[in-house]
Amino acid sequence: MHLQDFHKANRSYNWPFEVRPLSPVLGAEIVGITLSEGIKEEIFPAIYEAFLTYQVILFRDVDLPPALQVQFARNFGEVQVHVMDQYHGYKDYPEIYFLSNLDEAGNPSGKHPDKGTLYWHTDGSWRRRTGHATIMYAEIVPSRGGETHFCDMYRAYEELSEEMKKRLRGLRAVHSLDFSRTRRHGEDRLTEEQKAQVPPVDHPIIRTHPETKRKCIFLGDHAEFIQGMNYEEGRALIEEVNRLATPDHLVYRHKWEPRQVLVWDNRCLLHRATAYDTTRERRVMRRCTVIGDEPY
Repeated sequence: MHLQDFHKANRSYNWPFEVRPLSPVLGAEIVGITLSEGIKEEIFPAIYEAFLTYQVILFRDVDLPPALQVQFARNFGEVQVHVMDQYHGYKDYPEIYFLSNLDEAGNPSGKHPDKGTLYWHTDGSWRRRTGHATIMYAEIVPSRGGETHFCDMYRAYEELSEEMKKRLRGLRAVHSLDFSRTRRHGEDRLTEEQKAQVPPVDHPIIRTHPETKRKCIFLGDHAEFIQGMNYEEGRALIEEVNRLATPDHLVYRHKWEPRQVLVWDNRCLLHRATAYDTTRERRVMRRCTVIGDEPY
């Protein structure tokens, strides 16, 4: 079912808010309630339905202190404390992954905080229980670049040739944070202690979403090799499928504004950030990632 059909169907949900699609592909803005109201027990189930329906939901003009961000994230489930503790920006809230290019004086440092985010990936695929929802908040955004792009893995699967679907059926890819971190951020690798906490894990390349029951592609930049396949052959197949899965017509490109909150479903999306001038522009973001289920 495509987004337009979902949008028509949501009228029967009788949600206590309005939704405005962000693109013909995916995503919707929640209008008419505040995020603080969305946390309430009587409203959150409707928020969650919108999240499942549109894959990305947006709240604008939000005052989101760290405590509220973590509280909101906990409505979705267990919140990850990332193994890379160098990104823990708040002593009292280790669940928050802090992304900033500012130095101690608050000026642009010229360094990108996490180059791995610039490539298509899904949060937490390097864990046995992978990412469920990610809640991202924009504090400071650059005038150009620093966007976040999302690609629909439901339709990416549907658009694969029958030959490719057959080829991928039953294959499992091994995802490794050490692999992707070293590959994209080689000057700042995981420590031996961090690597020991997140050994490589295998997941099906084609997964079934645990709630919508729709099939989707589950790969991205953390996927290193394919079980039972020659390493180079597996690498080539992963790169081919990642390319096939991210055509322009399945991508929503989000240009951030300060005080926006995006929530997205890692189980059926790939996402990436875009580059910006880290020497002149300032970008400060914070995110929480909710741990989900083991893909099947």
